Amino acid sequence: MTSPVLTFFNNKGGVGKTSLIYHLAWMFASLRKRVVIIDLDPQANLTAALLDEDKIEAIWDKPGSGSTIYQCVKPLTSVGDIAQPTLQNIATDLYLLPGDVILSSYEDTLSAEWPNSMGDNNLYRPMRILSSFWQVMQMAAQKVQAEIILVDIGPNLGAINRSVLVATDYVTIPLGADLFSLQGLKNLGPTLRSWKNLWQKRLENWNSSTEKSNFPDFKLPQGKMQPIGYLCQQHGVRLDRPVKAYDKWVQRIPDVYRESVLNEEPSGKIRQQDDLYCLATIKHYRSLIPMAQEHRKPIFNLTSADGAIGSHANAVQDARNDFKSLAKKIAEKIGVEL
Repeated sequence: MTSPVLTFFNNKGGVGKTSLIYHLAWMFASLRKRVVIIDLDPQANLTAALLDEDKIEAIWDKPGSGSTIYQCVKPLTSVGDIAQPTLQNIATDLYLLPGDVILSSYEDTLSAEWPNSMGDNNLYRPMRILSSFWQVMQMAAQKVQAEIILVDIGPNLGAINRSVLVATDYVTIPLGADLFSLQGLKNLGPTLRSWKNLWQKRLENWNSSTEKSNFPDFKLPQGKMQPIGYLCQQHGVRLDRPVKAYDKWVQRIPDVYRESVLNEEPSGKIRQQDDLYCLATIKHYRSLIPMAQEHRKPIFNLTSADGAIGSHANAVQDARNDFKSLAKKIAEKIGVEL
């Protein structure tokens, strides 16, 4: 039995992806769903949000076997095998496998094994390496009986992210209200389809190989990469950029999503606020964000003791309702019962 892997991905950065995963993970945990977060962004921003700097420094300065995602896969770069992940217990039902800035060095290993996995023999090692992130994710989930795996990755289309998406069952795409997010969406859809098709060829190659019978317990991800929708970041109103300028890009999202991601004909008539594929519009919550960062907690857990009083207290409750609604919608789409 494997746990569903949900990855939040856009090759355009600055769309609030890490903050979104952070809050959703806390919300799922509060709803009594055990969550494992895997930080596969070499920038490790999600790790920095969940652990204090002293803890991170201790993990990075004296890394133990499996202490970060990189330490789990590092043995594969020589003659070893995947190390058991060591998870950080953030809260009840919430666990983290920390990220690592050194993870970017694994890119070359993944790139080299991608063509090797289509050879005629000696396929086990390249397939083991290419599926290593999925192997680690499932080992981590099994360790704590997690029901959901949430994954954060960086904004690029490199070998690391390709292997992460191969390991992914469901994809959610965070977007901003700008040309660059729209262009990222246009690039992302065809890339996901290409990676999915290429991975299916590798699975077929492995399944038809004589080696498969030598490794009866070796399981591989199916590379579903099923898009379940997008999230649109609410724009702020600036004097030098009228609301109309944002709305221009926002209202183009439904058609671009259908055409580029779902490979469907655009309708040209659906507005973003009416789009079934729009999971939510993520509010910016203004001054609650720095307050939550200061107290190292999600915005919907802020209390009057943290300074959330008056209008802030109302905004905290709104945030709780918003993220609870989003968590329920995502859970339904990935087959997790709340």
